[in-house]
Amino acid sequence: MRDSVRVRFAPSPTGYLHIGGARTALFNWLFARHNKGVFVLRIEDTDRTRSTEEYIEAILDGMTWLGLDWDEGPFRQTERMDVYRRYIERLLDEGKAYYCYCSPEELEERRRAALKEGRPPKYDGRCRDLDSPPADRPPAVRFRMPRTGQTIVEDLIRGPVVYENEQLDDFIILRSDGSPTYNFVVVVDDVDMGITHVIRGDDHLNNTPKQIHIYRSLGFPVPEFAHLPMILGPDKTRLSKRHGATSVQAYRDMGYLPEALLNYLVRLGWSCGDQEVFTKEELIEKFSLEAIGKSAAVFNPDKLLWLNSQYIKDSPADYISELLVPFLQREGLVGEGEDIDREWLRRAVATLQERSRTLLEMARSMRYYMLEYVELDPRAKEKFVNEKTKPLLEDVRRGLAGVEDFSAGEIEKVFMSVVERHNTKLGKVAQPVRVAITGNTVSPGIFEVLEIVGKERVLKRLDRAIEGI
Repeated sequence: MRDSVRVRFAPSPTGYLHIGGARTALFNWLFARHNKGVFVLRIEDTDRTRSTEEYIEAILDGMTWLGLDWDEGPFRQTERMDVYRRYIERLLDEGKAYYCYCSPEELEERRRAALKEGRPPKYDGRCRDLDSPPADRPPAVRFRMPRTGQTIVEDLIRGPVVYENEQLDDFIILRSDGSPTYNFVVVVDDVDMGITHVIRGDDHLNNTPKQIHIYRSLGFPVPEFAHLPMILGPDKTRLSKRHGATSVQAYRDMGYLPEALLNYLVRLGWSCGDQEVFTKEELIEKFSLEAIGKSAAVFNPDKLLWLNSQYIKDSPADYISELLVPFLQREGLVGEGEDIDREWLRRAVATLQERSRTLLEMARSMRYYMLEYVELDPRAKEKFVNEKTKPLLEDVRRGLAGVEDFSAGEIEKVFMSVVERHNTKLGKVAQPVRVAITGNTVSPGIFEVLEIVGKERVLKRLDRAIEGI
């Protein structure tokens, strides 16, 4: 390994930060942090028809939310065009690249003919040693590839991958409109930024032999390559939108914790014994490229949901409370800029952590804590809030009205006295009250719920439930 590790994450801003990109960023970030190296963020925005400022901001936002801080950048390729042109001129001057005057229509016609005849549809090299170029066409620039021998990619994950040079064609490095191509600019950027290890998805593997020859032609050391296996959906096809949410922002909006998503992403291809849950510090300490498998990883939404529930359950209630506020605002339970009693919110959150899988679920469960009144589920009302239970509800209401210290302990005493007077079981009293207060049959412990709802609202809801019988 080289003395100083420098890696990069180089997304194209043609969409939001997706799961595959986030995992690539995470593996680069962990490799840099484990080796006390440098993590560079580069925005590959040369595709001007699809790249947008909105997507650039979304990528930076997603990275920040995940806690993947970068040491240098973000650099943007569109601000480096002069650098690319200098290297193009150098390759042309040294005869390592040449002008190509073939039109897109001619190239397409030859490609179809080659396929029809069973030949590889590669460029036939007719402009490679052109004596008299046409004067009326703007040329592209092609890189002069070797036509014999082999190119071996020494991949840190999959081992050596061999390419026959005769199968590789002279590819375009500068289009006729003056814009450079991906396979060229990525090498120039990695050279200029001193990148030592290129860790990226295996959809880039077939680009690697071309890039290796550009490094060599410019006289620069070739970085070490590690191509990550792809992520598949539950049906074992490539993960895509048809499998549901694929962007980091979508998971944030659904109420996933950044720590949970990060922990799940790292386990898509990397393992460390039987351990499932890691702190960020543990990941940095244990991460290595050697522990990344060669097989594709399968994305399991149910496993991610389970992991998220574990993080919600085990995180401090104060932390969850802070994350929950935007969801309460979205649900219309808290107004924008409205002050909310954080100690009260922390206690409410603590009652819901065991049973909430996402922050969105938790925010919706908070409705019965925060609204003046709740709508009773018709079936629950019919079964538990009726003529038969009315005396129990009235007795509980009288007892609670006399409680000064409206705490779970004092509330429990009221319930137990009602149970004793009516010679019944606690559940027979608790369930009608639960439906009257929360609108449904499932909630945290009834005494804690009443304490958090507060005496005034509890009495109002009991009155309304009793009047509705």
